[in-house]
Amino acid sequence: MHFPLHVALVPAFVFALPILSASVPAPAAPPNVIFIMADDLGYTDLACFGSRYYETPNIDRLASQGMRLTNHHHHQNCAPTRAALMTGQYAPRTGVYTVGGIDRFDWSRRPLRPVPNVTQLPLDRVLLPAAMKAAGFATGMFGKWHLGNDGPYHPGRRGFDEAIVSQGAHFNFETTPPVTVPKGQYLADFLTDRAVDFITRHRNGPFFLYLPHFGVHAPHHAKPELVAKFKDKPAAGGHHDPVYAAMIASVDESVGRIMRTIDELKLTENTVLIFTSDNGGVGGYDREGIQKSNSITDNAPLRSGKGSLYEGGTRVPFIVRWPGIVPPGTACDVPSIHVDIFPTLVALTRGKLPESQVFDGESLLPLFRKPDASLKREAIFQHFPGYLGAGPDAWRTTPVSLVQAGDWKLMEFLEDGRLELYNLRDDIGETRNLASTETVRAQEMHARLLAWREAIQAPMPEKNSGTAPPLKKNKKKGGRKDRSKEKI
Repeated sequence: MHFPLHVALVPAFVFALPILSASVPAPAAPPNVIFIMADDLGYTDLACFGSRYYETPNIDRLASQGMRLTNHHHHQNCAPTRAALMTGQYAPRTGVYTVGGIDRFDWSRRPLRPVPNVTQLPLDRVLLPAAMKAAGFATGMFGKWHLGNDGPYHPGRRGFDEAIVSQGAHFNFETTPPVTVPKGQYLADFLTDRAVDFITRHRNGPFFLYLPHFGVHAPHHAKPELVAKFKDKPAAGGHHDPVYAAMIASVDESVGRIMRTIDELKLTENTVLIFTSDNGGVGGYDREGIQKSNSITDNAPLRSGKGSLYEGGTRVPFIVRWPGIVPPGTACDVPSIHVDIFPTLVALTRGKLPESQVFDGESLLPLFRKPDASLKREAIFQHFPGYLGAGPDAWRTTPVSLVQAGDWKLMEFLEDGRLELYNLRDDIGETRNLASTETVRAQEMHARLLAWREAIQAPMPEKNSGTAPPLKKNKKKGGRKDRSKEKI
């Protein structure tokens, strides 16, 4: 047996456990975790991700102090991303594929009948906050939940010690449970007030704060003083709307307040701070020939936007700062996805993943430490067995599955089996379908996609019998509601 030199010189009768234990440092406390998520913020809607119109000085500073994940993906719209984050599971395991039921859009003239959608996250799943709580973390959530806001589905019953839900309005909003709201307060400011209070009360840690903003989701309303700031600013790169710019500025103000709070409380060095968005921005549809008037932003150079499984709908900004661990001012282009967040944050707590359910993701800690590191898996996947409309007879997506392995992405459109293959490194805008020229690669990736769907038992849409879906009634007006024209 070999001993360090200073130990080897000590007589055997003096060699005692207290001497050894005194030389072993106590393990450092696990870091606090703050996860901030904007709603409908596009990939290029931040200055640090390319915008020359929107102003995001606080988020830009966060990026300069941490790492940008430039190839990170979420679902094509709100609820399924949140379900994946909270469970660590792909959509076929939760049944949460989109927002609302299959009657939301009139697919009666389409070839397939969508798979029914789950709107309340199943109660048999252990959610991320419960796992964090089991590891000794205080847990708080303030903002948009969208996975069942009432009764046993409320986040306050799913592992959060404190939870206030609010979505649907930026002024004159309501909360669940009801709390007193200062008259005229902007929702992003209210949620940040609650977040700052939670951090302050739990400064001795460890704590997990989930701050899912409703900004910048429609309705597009902003604080007048911020709108005035952008009113006369020239448009740039498809970014042009002063109200939307002001909404982004409010989210940026929130991030700045969180950063300032943990600075003042001397928590910065032991806090992992993450910022991201739930899906792509509402824009890019004009290039697809649909809904030009509804594009509030533009995800260029990415193709399409929210509701699509092209990159504009699923690739989102992702920033992580962890002083001393994450190298500042760096970028990582390794593909990552929503199901990775649960195992990543549990790894931060040094806890264990619950044994009662399957986890589809992989911890991103190797990438946080070294941006050119590799992950164990070979591919990431998405499966959407439904339709998302964009006006009469226009569709943001039809049923589709995809696999991405490194630079390559293959999509199978389920109505007709059409394959599209893109090299995202050479063609991030997905303008050149290589399925007919890279036939071997297309076949290999398609086989991998089919194997994944079989392994996960992904339900497939059935042939449409021709029965029109029932449209929901508008309770306020007593008439039938054309849901194809809803805000997307």
